[in-house]
Amino acid sequence: MSSAAVAMANGINANLLRRWVNEAEQRGAPLLAPLPTSTTSAPPAPEFVALQLPAPKPQPDIRIELQRSGVNVSVAWPVSAAAECATWLREVLR
Repeated sequence: MSSAAVAMANGINANLLRRWVNEAEQRGAPLLAPLPTSTTSAPPAPEFVALQLPAPKPQPDIRIELQRSGVNVSVAWPVSAAAECATWLREVLR
């Protein structure tokens, strides 16, 4: 691989890389050093632990009972849709 390709791959100027190589060669420093090897093994990766979660509690419903002109209406509306229930109730009570 050319020094220009190495420089480009690492986002540095090719002339700067060449200067570093020349300086290293003048000092007699090795250009490639062996990677350190570890004699100890790495700790084992943590294993996945499944947790038993409690079942979600069912939310209570909004219960509305209307009596008008002899007509009885019972409505059960989920609490998660309370805003829609309020809108519906405003329209019914107009």
